[in-house]
Amino acid sequence: MTRSTNLVFLSERRDSMYPRSQGAGRLRKSLRESSKPLQIALGVFAVSLSFVAAEGRPPSHSGCSSAERVVPGKFVEVSEKAGVHFLHNANHTARKYQIETMGSGVGLFDCDNDGRLDLYLVNGASYPDPEPKGSVPLKNGPGDWNRLFHQKPDGTFEDITEKSGLKGIGLGMGVAIADYDNDGFEDIFVTAYGGNRLYRGIGNCTFVDVTEAAGLAQTPVAGDTWYTSATWVDLDNDGLLDLVVERYIKWDWEDVWCGEHREGYRGYCHPDHFPAIPMLVYHNDGNGHFTEVSHKLGLDKPAKALGIAIADYDRDGRIDLFVANDSMPEFLFHQKQDGTFEEVGIQSGVAVDAGGNAFAGMGVDFADYDNDGWPDLIVTDLSGQRYAIYRNRHDGTFEYSSDSTGIGAMSQPYSGWGLRFLDYDNDGWKDVLIAQGHDLDNIDKTRPNIHYRQPMLLARNTGKSFVDVSPISGALFKEGWVGRGMATGDLDNDGRVDAVVSTNGGPAYILHNQTATGNHWLSLRLTGHKSNRDGIGATVKLTTACGSQWATVTTSGSYLSASDPRVHFGLGKVDADAAIEIRWPSGIVQTLTTVGVDRQIQVDEPTESVPDRRIVKP
Repeated sequence: MTRSTNLVFLSERRDSMYPRSQGAGRLRKSLRESSKPLQIALGVFAVSLSFVAAEGRPPSHSGCSSAERVVPGKFVEVSEKAGVHFLHNANHTARKYQIETMGSGVGLFDCDNDGRLDLYLVNGASYPDPEPKGSVPLKNGPGDWNRLFHQKPDGTFEDITEKSGLKGIGLGMGVAIADYDNDGFEDIFVTAYGGNRLYRGIGNCTFVDVTEAAGLAQTPVAGDTWYTSATWVDLDNDGLLDLVVERYIKWDWEDVWCGEHREGYRGYCHPDHFPAIPMLVYHNDGNGHFTEVSHKLGLDKPAKALGIAIADYDRDGRIDLFVANDSMPEFLFHQKQDGTFEEVGIQSGVAVDAGGNAFAGMGVDFADYDNDGWPDLIVTDLSGQRYAIYRNRHDGTFEYSSDSTGIGAMSQPYSGWGLRFLDYDNDGWKDVLIAQGHDLDNIDKTRPNIHYRQPMLLARNTGKSFVDVSPISGALFKEGWVGRGMATGDLDNDGRVDAVVSTNGGPAYILHNQTATGNHWLSLRLTGHKSNRDGIGATVKLTTACGSQWATVTTSGSYLSASDPRVHFGLGKVDADAAIEIRWPSGIVQTLTTVGVDRQIQVDEPTESVPDRRIVKP
């Protein structure tokens, strides 16, 4: 995602915007030449499905909500008021090292089980200019620390970093949060350049570094240790969360001049200058130890991976993975019956855009935005490329829908990073919130029509398309930020989803959702017993008189970040009881009836597939 400054007009494809290697050109040509047979193949490609679909049934919110009416959001930036003071260290240098552009992640989770979300912010590290090859930057003091903020009963936060044991060690990148050992306390995995750390939660917001004991300490190999996003997911449905860790490129403080050879115009090099590198996948052995299994599972395809998201896109009962790649085809890993994976991005139609072009995939979310029961995809990229939204066709393939949904036109000027589908106005349709900002810090000098600092984007889902409501949704949408990571969750438990955004070389921002609509909502916190304790990978279906919605339980998606594990549904004007069906990773199917609205409920996994209302706790 790092770039040279040799740019041309905004509307051109990224391929022509930056110097590219001959290999990349051949790849793009081969993709275009194969587009016709691909379309034919996609037309006949099908995947067997294991449970009944809602095929052909349009969303049934007509008369139940005002989805097509323009409803502005109201998000207010409250980090100062909330007591969250953080400054990310991007450590910009004259040599324009790639890593300076990346930013860092955000984690929202409950570190002490008090029912309130707490906040974890990953930070970078200082290093000299130049930095010697083979070196790994270490944190030099409080200005480099990762930070844990505990939420107090009054909604403000206190910095408890030193007490928690989460200061970190190296140049931090991403965060993945879940209860990997099923002991009731959330655990934290932090990615970094040079090596990752696993912190086991032991209660009361305190953590112990168990990286070495868990088998996750990698022997540093120069150029192989740039880690980015990660996700906790139970790949084999054994009740234990496994860990997928992305790497970006093979890179070792390369001092390569890209851009114009005059002062102030040196730029960050295109990713084509650096080789791809496979992800790492760690199987949870159940005794506090992990074993690396990427090759065994077929997940070791070289990538330039920045974002990752999970869902069962073909509804066969097995979780699948999407990897957002930078300037090469995107990856969709489909899990086969034997538990191994095959990469099907090209066959499924999600590898490239409608013109057969690869793009700078950065952030991703994998959720059902059109309420048809099938997970869809959205991927952010660079200015001029347009964000990619792929609608699930129910047959194992996707349709590139950026133009028809309106996402393409509204995103044309922007570079997007962290994003999530979320229903900001609780009307029953998943909207999109996106953190934005270019990666070239001198882009305003070389191309005045593109800006380094860019506003947040809020796109409202009307049930038919998306409408940009950013200009009418609060003053913060008029501010320019260098947005990077973003996590979402209901910080104040008022039934409206909030967000926290990190910026590259800048502060973190808390976006408090104060949108007033009178719409109803429901939030679920799942606890697995046969399944993993967080219920990650479960599919939740909610049904009211106005139709159904679906969600996958996950903390991943976005960019380098981990979001609230609770599942949130907006219900529109429906104030009657809802029905819920949960398909747990264990295979257990649970049905809840007469569930009240405007509340958060705790749902425990039963021992078998039977309806059981008693396990619903307010």
